[in-house]
Amino acid sequence: MDLNTVLDVRDARRREPWRPGDAWLGGGTYLFSEPQPHLRRLVDLSRMGWPPLSWQPDGDLDIAATCTITELSRFGRSLPATAAPLIEQCCRAFLASFKIWNMATVGGNLCNALPAGPVISLAAALDATVLLRGQDGATRRLPVTDFIRGAGVKDLREGELLRCVRVPARSLTLRTAFRQASLYGLGRSGALVAGTRDPQDGSFTVMVSAATTRPFRLWFALPPTAAALREAIDTAVRPDEWFDDIHGLPDWRRHMALRLAEEIRRELTTASPQEVSR
Repeated sequence: MDLNTVLDVRDARRREPWRPGDAWLGGGTYLFSEPQPHLRRLVDLSRMGWPPLSWQPDGDLDIAATCTITELSRFGRSLPATAAPLIEQCCRAFLASFKIWNMATVGGNLCNALPAGPVISLAAALDATVLLRGQDGATRRLPVTDFIRGAGVKDLREGELLRCVRVPARSLTLRTAFRQASLYGLGRSGALVAGTRDPQDGSFTVMVSAATTRPFRLWFALPPTAAALREAIDTAVRPDEWFDDIHGLPDWRRHMALRLAEEIRRELTTASPQEVSR
Protein backbone atom coordinates (compact mmCIF):
# COMPACT_ATOMS: atom_id res chain seq x y z
CA MET A 1 0.00 0.00 0.00
CA ASP A 2 1.25 3.49 -0.82
CA LEU A 3 1.80 5.71 2.22
CA ASN A 4 0.85 9.03 0.66
CA THR A 5 1.50 11.07 3.82
CA VAL A 6 5.17 10.07 3.98
CA LEU A 7 7.33 12.88 2.63
CA ASP A 8 10.81 11.52 3.27
CA VAL A 9 12.77 8.30 3.93
CA ARG A 10 15.97 8.75 5.91
CA ASP A 11 18.92 6.38 6.27
CA ALA A 12 19.15 5.47 9.98
CA ARG A 13 22.96 5.68 9.82
CA ARG A 14 22.59 9.45 9.47
CA ARG A 15 21.78 10.82 12.90
CA GLU A 16 19.13 13.53 12.86
CA PRO A 17 16.75 14.79 15.56
CA TRP A 18 13.61 12.71 16.00
CA ARG A 19 10.45 14.59 15.17
CA PRO A 20 6.67 14.00 15.25
CA GLY A 21 5.53 11.74 12.43
CA ASP A 22 8.76 9.68 12.37
CA ALA A 23 8.74 5.89 12.42
CA TRP A 24 11.42 3.20 12.26
CA LEU A 25 11.31 1.12 9.08
CA GLY A 26 12.50 -2.47 9.39
CA GLY A 27 10.97 -4.91 6.91
CA GLY A 28 7.87 -2.75 6.40
CA THR A 29 5.44 -5.68 6.21
CA TYR A 30 3.16 -4.03 8.76
CA LEU A 31 3.79 -0.38 7.88
CA PHE A 32 2.81 -0.91 4.25
CA SER A 33 -0.13 -3.19 5.01
CA GLU A 34 -2.59 -0.45 5.99
CA PRO A 35 -2.91 3.35 5.98
CA GLN A 36 -0.59 5.24 8.35
CA PRO A 37 -1.96 8.79 8.14
CA HIS A 38 0.08 9.99 11.13
CA LEU A 39 3.46 9.26 9.48
CA ARG A 40 5.56 11.88 7.70
CA ARG A 41 9.03 10.30 7.62
CA LEU A 42 10.47 6.78 7.73
CA VAL A 43 13.86 6.07 9.29
CA ASP A 44 15.25 3.09 7.39
CA LEU A 45 17.20 0.48 9.40
CA SER A 46 18.00 -1.83 6.49
CA ARG A 47 21.56 -0.51 6.00
CA MET A 48 22.67 -0.60 9.62
CA GLY A 49 24.77 -3.69 8.94
CA TRP A 50 23.86 -5.48 12.17
CA PRO A 51 24.65 -9.22 12.04
CA PRO A 52 21.31 -11.07 12.17
CA LEU A 53 22.50 -13.44 14.90
CA SER A 54 25.64 -13.22 16.99
CA TRP A 55 27.13 -15.09 19.95
CA GLN A 56 28.31 -13.18 23.00
CA PRO A 57 31.47 -14.15 24.97
CA ASP A 58 29.35 -15.65 27.77
CA GLY A 59 27.39 -17.84 25.33
CA ASP A 60 24.27 -15.66 25.16
CA LEU A 61 22.66 -15.22 21.75
CA ASP A 62 21.82 -11.80 20.31
CA ILE A 63 19.14 -11.59 17.62
CA ALA A 64 19.23 -8.25 15.81
CA ALA A 65 16.02 -6.27 15.37
CA THR A 66 16.64 -6.42 11.59
CA CYS A 67 16.97 -10.23 11.54
CA THR A 68 14.27 -11.62 9.24
CA ILE A 69 12.01 -14.56 10.02
CA THR A 70 13.76 -16.48 7.22
CA GLU A 71 17.17 -15.88 8.79
CA LEU A 72 15.91 -16.85 12.23
CA SER A 73 14.27 -20.02 10.92
CA ARG A 74 17.39 -21.07 9.01
CA PHE A 75 19.51 -20.50 12.10
CA GLY A 76 17.16 -22.55 14.28
CA ARG A 77 17.27 -25.52 11.92
CA SER A 78 21.08 -25.62 12.04
CA LEU A 79 21.58 -24.85 15.74
CA PRO A 80 22.93 -27.86 17.73
CA ALA A 81 21.10 -26.92 20.94
CA THR A 82 18.37 -28.71 22.90
CA ALA A 83 16.00 -25.74 22.64
CA ALA A 84 16.58 -25.24 18.89
CA PRO A 85 13.32 -26.91 17.76
CA LEU A 86 11.32 -24.20 19.51
CA ILE A 87 12.83 -21.56 17.21
CA GLU A 88 11.53 -23.25 14.07
CA GLN A 89 8.18 -24.10 15.67
CA CYS A 90 7.55 -20.47 16.57
CA CYS A 91 8.67 -19.28 13.14
CA ARG A 92 6.21 -21.73 11.57
CA ALA A 93 3.47 -20.26 13.75
CA PHE A 94 3.92 -17.08 11.68
CA LEU A 95 1.60 -18.17 8.89
CA ALA A 96 2.73 -15.94 6.06
CA SER A 97 4.02 -16.21 2.51
CA PHE A 98 7.72 -16.59 1.73
CA LYS A 99 7.69 -12.95 0.63
CA ILE A 100 6.64 -11.87 4.12
CA TRP A 101 9.15 -14.26 5.75
CA ASN A 102 11.95 -12.70 3.70
CA MET A 103 11.06 -9.16 4.79
CA ALA A 104 9.38 -9.34 8.21
CA THR A 105 11.83 -8.69 11.04
CA VAL A 106 12.22 -9.82 14.63
CA GLY A 107 12.07 -6.21 15.82
CA GLY A 108 8.91 -5.48 13.88
CA ASN A 109 7.16 -8.57 15.21
CA LEU A 110 7.99 -7.56 18.76
CA CYS A 111 7.17 -3.86 18.39
CA ASN A 112 3.78 -4.54 16.83
CA ALA A 113 3.00 -6.31 20.13
CA LEU A 114 0.23 -8.39 18.57
CA PRO A 115 -0.95 -11.25 20.82
CA ALA A 116 -0.25 -13.81 18.06
CA GLY A 117 3.27 -12.49 17.37
CA PRO A 118 5.38 -15.69 17.23
CA VAL A 119 8.68 -13.94 17.97
CA ILE A 120 7.08 -12.61 21.17
CA SER A 121 6.13 -16.18 22.09
CA LEU A 122 9.62 -17.50 21.36
CA ALA A 123 11.41 -14.74 23.26
CA ALA A 124 9.11 -15.00 26.28
CA ALA A 125 9.44 -18.79 26.42
CA LEU A 126 13.26 -18.54 26.42
CA ASP A 127 13.31 -15.79 29.07
CA ALA A 128 14.82 -13.31 26.61
CA THR A 129 15.37 -9.60 27.11
CA VAL A 130 15.22 -6.69 24.67
CA LEU A 131 17.84 -3.94 24.39
CA LEU A 132 16.30 -0.52 23.81
CA ARG A 133 18.25 2.55 22.72
CA GLY A 134 17.00 6.12 23.07
CA GLN A 135 17.71 9.11 20.88
CA ASP A 136 20.32 10.30 23.39
CA GLY A 137 22.19 7.00 23.15
CA ALA A 138 21.05 5.77 26.56
CA THR A 139 20.13 2.09 26.70
CA ARG A 140 17.91 -0.03 28.89
CA ARG A 141 17.16 -3.74 28.97
CA LEU A 142 13.78 -5.31 29.75
CA PRO A 143 12.42 -8.85 29.90
CA VAL A 144 10.17 -9.46 26.92
CA THR A 145 7.31 -10.20 29.32
CA ASP A 146 7.67 -6.64 30.68
CA PHE A 147 8.24 -5.01 27.28
CA ILE A 148 4.89 -6.29 25.94
CA ARG A 149 2.19 -4.73 28.11
CA GLY A 150 -0.97 -5.59 26.19
CA ALA A 151 -2.48 -6.06 22.74
CA GLY A 152 -0.55 -3.58 20.60
CA VAL A 153 0.95 -1.95 23.72
CA LYS A 154 4.68 -2.01 24.47
CA ASP A 155 7.11 -0.17 26.72
CA LEU A 156 8.75 1.88 23.97
CA ARG A 157 9.38 5.57 24.46
CA GLU A 158 9.20 8.27 21.79
CA GLY A 159 12.01 7.72 19.28
CA GLU A 160 13.36 4.70 21.13
CA LEU A 161 14.75 1.83 19.07
CA LEU A 162 14.64 -1.90 19.76
CA ARG A 163 18.21 -2.91 18.95
CA CYS A 164 18.25 -6.65 19.66
CA VAL A 165 16.85 -9.57 21.62
CA ARG A 166 19.19 -11.47 23.94
CA VAL A 167 18.57 -15.16 24.69
CA PRO A 168 20.46 -16.47 27.76
CA ALA A 169 22.89 -19.31 27.09
CA ARG A 170 21.17 -21.46 29.69
CA SER A 171 17.81 -21.11 27.93
CA LEU A 172 19.25 -22.84 24.87
CA THR A 173 20.00 -25.94 26.96
CA LEU A 174 16.38 -26.35 28.06
CA ARG A 175 14.12 -29.15 26.97
CA THR A 176 11.13 -27.58 25.23
CA ALA A 177 7.58 -28.39 24.19
CA PHE A 178 5.25 -26.48 21.88
CA ARG A 179 1.50 -26.40 21.23
CA GLN A 180 -0.61 -24.14 19.03
CA ALA A 181 -4.33 -23.92 18.30
CA SER A 182 -6.28 -22.02 15.67
CA LEU A 183 -9.88 -21.90 14.55
CA TYR A 184 -8.72 -22.59 10.99
CA GLY A 185 -6.19 -24.92 9.40
CA LEU A 186 -4.02 -22.01 8.30
CA GLY A 187 -5.39 -19.38 10.65
CA ARG A 188 -3.77 -17.01 13.10
CA SER A 189 -2.82 -18.53 16.45
CA GLY A 190 -5.73 -18.50 18.89
CA ALA A 191 -3.56 -19.99 21.62
CA LEU A 192 0.16 -20.67 21.67
CA VAL A 193 1.72 -22.39 24.66
CA ALA A 194 5.38 -23.33 25.12
CA GLY A 195 7.04 -25.06 28.03
CA THR A 196 10.60 -25.65 29.18
CA ARG A 197 12.28 -28.03 31.62
CA ASP A 198 15.73 -27.22 33.00
CA PRO A 199 17.98 -30.31 33.04
CA GLN A 200 20.19 -28.77 35.72
CA ASP A 201 17.69 -28.03 38.48
CA GLY A 202 14.49 -29.67 37.22
CA SER A 203 12.54 -26.40 37.15
CA PHE A 204 9.58 -26.05 34.81
CA THR A 205 8.13 -23.05 32.98
CA VAL A 206 5.05 -22.58 30.88
CA MET A 207 4.48 -19.59 28.61
CA VAL A 208 0.97 -18.67 27.44
CA SER A 209 0.51 -16.28 24.51
CA ALA A 210 -1.83 -15.57 21.57
CA ALA A 211 -4.76 -16.53 23.83
CA THR A 212 -3.86 -13.59 26.07
CA THR A 213 -3.35 -9.88 25.48
CA ARG A 214 0.32 -10.24 26.50
CA PRO A 215 2.66 -13.17 27.13
CA PHE A 216 2.61 -14.82 30.56
CA ARG A 217 5.61 -16.88 31.69
CA LEU A 218 5.12 -18.97 34.83
CA TRP A 219 8.09 -20.57 36.62
CA PHE A 220 7.93 -23.54 38.99
CA ALA A 221 10.84 -24.88 41.03
CA LEU A 222 9.47 -28.38 40.36
CA PRO A 223 6.86 -29.50 37.82
CA PRO A 224 3.41 -28.70 39.23
CA THR A 225 0.42 -30.98 39.43
CA ALA A 226 -2.32 -30.54 36.84
CA ALA A 227 -4.47 -28.71 39.39
CA ALA A 228 -1.61 -26.44 40.50
CA LEU A 229 -0.77 -25.51 36.90
CA ARG A 230 -4.38 -24.69 36.11
CA GLU A 231 -4.69 -22.59 39.27
CA ALA A 232 -1.43 -20.74 38.52
CA ILE A 233 -2.58 -19.78 35.03
CA ASP A 234 -6.01 -18.67 36.21
CA THR A 235 -4.39 -16.62 38.99
CA ALA A 236 -1.87 -14.96 36.67
CA VAL A 237 -4.27 -14.13 33.82
CA ARG A 238 -7.16 -11.85 34.72
CA PRO A 239 -10.50 -12.49 32.97
CA ASP A 240 -10.07 -9.34 30.85
CA GLU A 241 -6.60 -10.48 29.71
CA TRP A 242 -7.96 -13.37 27.63
CA PHE A 243 -7.93 -11.91 24.13
CA ASP A 244 -11.14 -11.39 22.17
CA ASP A 245 -11.28 -11.01 18.37
CA ILE A 246 -12.52 -12.83 15.27
CA HIS A 247 -9.84 -15.49 15.74
CA GLY A 248 -11.34 -16.74 19.00
CA LEU A 249 -13.57 -15.85 21.93
CA PRO A 250 -11.99 -15.46 25.39
CA ASP A 251 -13.65 -18.58 26.84
CA TRP A 252 -12.41 -20.74 23.96
CA ARG A 253 -8.91 -19.26 24.19
CA ARG A 254 -8.76 -19.93 27.94
CA HIS A 255 -10.02 -23.48 27.44
CA MET A 256 -7.39 -24.18 24.77
CA ALA A 257 -4.57 -22.55 26.73
CA LEU A 258 -5.32 -24.67 29.80
CA ARG A 259 -5.61 -27.80 27.71
CA LEU A 260 -2.36 -27.18 25.83
CA ALA A 261 -0.53 -26.27 29.03
CA GLU A 262 -1.55 -29.60 30.58
CA GLU A 263 -0.34 -31.46 27.48
CA ILE A 264 3.00 -29.70 27.80
CA ARG A 265 3.19 -30.46 31.52
CA ARG A 266 2.73 -34.16 30.79
CA GLU A 267 5.25 -34.14 27.96
CA LEU A 268 7.96 -32.42 29.95
CA THR A 269 7.45 -34.45 33.10
CA THR A 270 8.01 -37.66 31.13
CA ALA A 271 11.66 -38.66 30.97
CA SER A 272 13.35 -37.82 27.67
CA PRO A 273 15.13 -40.59 25.71
CA GLN A 274 18.47 -39.11 26.83
CA GLU A 275 17.42 -39.28 30.49
CA VAL A 276 16.19 -42.85 30.12
CA SER A 277 19.50 -43.98 28.57
CA ARG A 278 21.57 -42.58 31.42
